[in-house]
Amino acid sequence: MSRCAWPLLRRLPARAGLALRHGGGAPRARPAASSASSSSSASSGDGGPSRAPDTSLFVPVPLKPGLGGAAEEDVGAELTRPLDKGEVLKTLNKFYKRKEIQRLGAENGLDARLFHQAFISFRKYIMESSSVSADLHIILNDICCGAGHVDDLFPFFLRHAKQIFPMLDCMDDLRKISDLRLPPNWYPDARAIQRKIIFHAGPTNSGKTYHAIQRFLSAKSGIYCGPLKLLAHEIFQKSNDASVPCDLVTGEERVFANEDARQASHVACTIEMCSTNTPYEVAVIDEIQMIRDPARGWAWTRALLGLCAEEIHVCGEPAAIDLVTELMYTTGEEVEVRNYKRLTPLTVLDYALESLDNLRPGDCIVCFSKNDIYSVSRQIEARGLECAVIYGSLPPGTKLEQAKKFNDPDDPCKILVATDAIGMGLNLCIRRIIFNSIVKPTVNEKGEKEIDSITTSQALQIAGRAGRFGSSFQQGEVTTMHREDLVQLKEILSEAVPPVKAAGLHPTPEQIEMFAYHLPDATLSNLIDIFVSLSQVDGMYFVCNIDDFKFLADMIQHIPLNLRSRYVFCTAPLNRKEPFVCTTLLKFARQFSRNEPLTFDWLCRHTKWPLAAPKNIKELVHLEAVHDVFDLYLWLSYRFMDMFPDADLVRDIQKKLDDIIQIGVCNITKLIRASQSAAAPGTAEAVSEDFPPSGAQKDARVVSDRHGAASTEALSVAGEAAGLRRAKNLRSSRLGGRQEDGKSYGRGSLANRLLREGLLTQEMLRQLESEWQDQHRSDRYSFGSKRDDQHSSKETRKKRK
Repeated sequence: MSRCAWPLLRRLPARAGLALRHGGGAPRARPAASSASSSSSASSGDGGPSRAPDTSLFVPVPLKPGLGGAAEEDVGAELTRPLDKGEVLKTLNKFYKRKEIQRLGAENGLDARLFHQAFISFRKYIMESSSVSADLHIILNDICCGAGHVDDLFPFFLRHAKQIFPMLDCMDDLRKISDLRLPPNWYPDARAIQRKIIFHAGPTNSGKTYHAIQRFLSAKSGIYCGPLKLLAHEIFQKSNDASVPCDLVTGEERVFANEDARQASHVACTIEMCSTNTPYEVAVIDEIQMIRDPARGWAWTRALLGLCAEEIHVCGEPAAIDLVTELMYTTGEEVEVRNYKRLTPLTVLDYALESLDNLRPGDCIVCFSKNDIYSVSRQIEARGLECAVIYGSLPPGTKLEQAKKFNDPDDPCKILVATDAIGMGLNLCIRRIIFNSIVKPTVNEKGEKEIDSITTSQALQIAGRAGRFGSSFQQGEVTTMHREDLVQLKEILSEAVPPVKAAGLHPTPEQIEMFAYHLPDATLSNLIDIFVSLSQVDGMYFVCNIDDFKFLADMIQHIPLNLRSRYVFCTAPLNRKEPFVCTTLLKFARQFSRNEPLTFDWLCRHTKWPLAAPKNIKELVHLEAVHDVFDLYLWLSYRFMDMFPDADLVRDIQKKLDDIIQIGVCNITKLIRASQSAAAPGTAEAVSEDFPPSGAQKDARVVSDRHGAASTEALSVAGEAAGLRRAKNLRSSRLGGRQEDGKSYGRGSLANRLLREGLLTQEMLRQLESEWQDQHRSDRYSFGSKRDDQHSSKETRKKRK
């Protein structure tokens, strides 16, 4: 006879969410409306409805089945009997299919996804455990022997679900932590004073930043916040040259104006490094339109809302005026707008460059990929012209040296080849900007690479570098390399810049720490995902892209670090496309976790310092990566001084590395030639006399590059060319199918043209000639055989007749 123990249940812990009733001699429990907190019906802090969480981000915490609970087993089996696992499985499956149970689960925060995952875990836990808790054992036994109802399992199921999904018990707290709707309240020191906001609005080269800096220099104390180390360094130098002591603060560097390392009254810093606790008389926030940047916009939002300064001077595009005014309305502060016009005229030419033979002193060719930089600079120097080269991954010192070389009237270098890195941070004497292309590779929100036309804001920022006020060229000119791009460039420049609509936000370390307190078993990457999923922002803000942060979090997840240290490592400024730098960060974190200081000797062994001057492009790229590694060390040294103790020594060798990279950049044409020779040893060094190539010539160049086979750079160029062709085809169709330029570049025979343009070598020509002759002989033989066969058949027919 089965021994049911219903009376004992009265002495066991109460089971929430059930209304017990007796009837028909068998005790039964039916589900009732639960009063528990529900994630799907939780309210936000102000009583409004909140967004349902993305439960796909909820990672279940694994629970091990009970394997050795002899005492528990004795209690359950003593009070009832050993469980029949077959009957238990049938009971659990019946429980899962009950619509009432699914509804009750939804009321307790278990949507269909979580309900299914929780049930699978619950079933596995019961079926694989040698013993379960006494109360659960008794309920299962009662259901199996007909003395209980399957719904009685729900309290135990819910308890298990909350164990594997701990966020169900604290969803309201998590929502409050991730509520980002009132960012001004994060900065009580700034809210305690009445600040004056002055917006200096105007295009590039209008003097807006100059007027803000003059106020900065005349103040008793001030802070300048810029987007680049180069800009912060420029203001640092200008201020000290004007006898206004000014410190420099970047992520990797601290330079004090006073010899005794006493803090000066003025500071120039990169915007991420600005202090929101130090009071100033004047603050300058440069390039305010970057508040919309998907990755870094949060830094401008933080500076605008949080700086404790009596006057905040904001400089940037007029497109940001409305948003800044609206943001300041929420803080009770008014905005004074001062508009500026360009100081020198800027003309869009009616003709394209079409050939590098048409270059003149003061020209700057703007490319949107490093491979285009290599290609164009080589073809310029093949014409006997010297050019300077600037692109984003070059160290700041090298960029400054290349800019100095280009600006020096006594230097023979009169041409500049650059990426859009010249858009800000460098003072250049440019007479004419030439867009090599008006399409630019970008990465969308999904992390996918796209190629699209540059925006009006980007075009104006780059074009505005021509004809800088105070330079030797008092009038700027803009054009394109390709004739077919010029019409669209004019359209882009004539359009109004769309207004900046939202400001970026980013979770703070304190918010993530509070999340981790509630979800101690979640990974940092998962914490960030859940935070963004639950976060609430109003229409003036957006949460910045966190893909780089998550990439680093996943990369170092297996290394034992405390949360605060892990967070710092994940905010390190590095390019995740550089394997050497990412590997170094991993080694830094691993040694840090063992509490072993990362010394100068260790770093030298890892980077194989000292390094020689580069012999090819691949070596130059590696030197740039090593420079980034030194930057990473210096960045971490200011956050973990004891663990990265040799910052001064690293800074010394970084300066030496900067000199080595400058040598490589000055000889970049030789490096390109060496790289291509290594890729295709028999390739002649022919260079196109007419640049840029037509579409057919580009196709031929892709084939030629692939013939090189071993060159990664060549394959990359081929991919870029193919992508640019697709983008141009799309652009042509959107513009009404403009007539393509059918002009044939070069003169003479096809073979001679291909040889001159570097698309064909003498060796390739001999091979083609040999193959053609073999084919010709084969065709002649085939034709002769066919003719002999025909003659033979005629003779046979005659004999038959």
